Amino acid sequence: MTISGSGYTLPVFACASAIAALHWLRHHQPLSVVTVDLITPAEVAEIPIEQVAGLTENMALAITRSDPGENLDLTKNTPIWAMVEWAEGEGETVIIKGGEGIGKQENGAGKAAIYGYAQRLLQENLSRLLAPGERITVTIILPAGRSLAIRTSNAAFGVVEGLSLLGTSGISQPLTTPEQLATFRADLQQKASQFDSLVFCIGENGLDLARKLGINPQQLVKTANWLGPMLVEADILGVKQLLLFGYHGKLMKLAGGIFHTHHHLADGRREILATYCSLAGLKQSDIQVIFDSPTAEAALTYLRSLDATTLSDWVNQVYTAIAEAIDSRVQEYIRNHSQNGISTLVCGSVMFDRDRKIIVKSKTACMLSGKLC
Repeated sequence: MTISGSGYTLPVFACASAIAALHWLRHHQPLSVVTVDLITPAEVAEIPIEQVAGLTENMALAITRSDPGENLDLTKNTPIWAMVEWAEGEGETVIIKGGEGIGKQENGAGKAAIYGYAQRLLQENLSRLLAPGERITVTIILPAGRSLAIRTSNAAFGVVEGLSLLGTSGISQPLTTPEQLATFRADLQQKASQFDSLVFCIGENGLDLARKLGINPQQLVKTANWLGPMLVEADILGVKQLLLFGYHGKLMKLAGGIFHTHHHLADGRREILATYCSLAGLKQSDIQVIFDSPTAEAALTYLRSLDATTLSDWVNQVYTAIAEAIDSRVQEYIRNHSQNGISTLVCGSVMFDRDRKIIVKSKTACMLSGKLC
């Protein structure tokens, strides 16, 4: 069942554009709406087509416009183009390419950032519309993708020059709405009834890394950006030990007292990093570079370069201090929101970088992770 207020993810609109363009190639007629089989979930979606045109006898272009529902998503209303061309010869039936505005994977030799679900969605929906022996090339274009990507953390995870066609579902779940928080709380309640030690993961990267480190998947709870209410809920449910597992650019916000980590609502990463660099004793010129860094990952890279050139240990000093501050602010937050100002919940924090390599564990996290792994 679709969650109230939800819309669809970018791959759905890319697929709808491709279907409309293919229809033009075959029938030389525009469609105003197309039906997309979402596959996950097992539903169909009707997507409006904004424009469609034949470019040549063998090539057509169609345009949809993203609608993620009530989600605070910067891609809302952005146009998604699909250019479809008949392909000759033998080989894959549906060839998928990334055009302007689709990000490139730095760790994938520049491969287009069109991931598993998007690939499957395009392949399955389009192949059904092809006759035996027919082949097409589909190029997805996001005209605003390059400029929008600057406002995301894509670069921190090795995707440059555009946005990703990412996701595991066709439904764009509004991670900032009460309905989604209710879903996360239900998962927490179920797992808290079985375990008194849990691991909070902000996103999919944390979940994946935690599993690889051997943590029981049944003890993992996804929080998205709802860390504040989820921490209070864990305390109410009697959870005794909690490990916070997150990308450093997200988790460090807690050190500044920010307990809803969506960038649309609050962001203090560069201020937090610069403050702890100052407390660690970095030179003013280096602190200024940190403060001016476009991303937390860029700031971390600069700190690592200082370590390499001066044989110092700035990364460990700065991030250890931030991790301890996170633990302290979390404990304070939970106490302030408890009924009697008392809490028995112990929290530790683990931060990792864009390569999913752990930067630091707080002292409490070292103790807790030894019990969980």
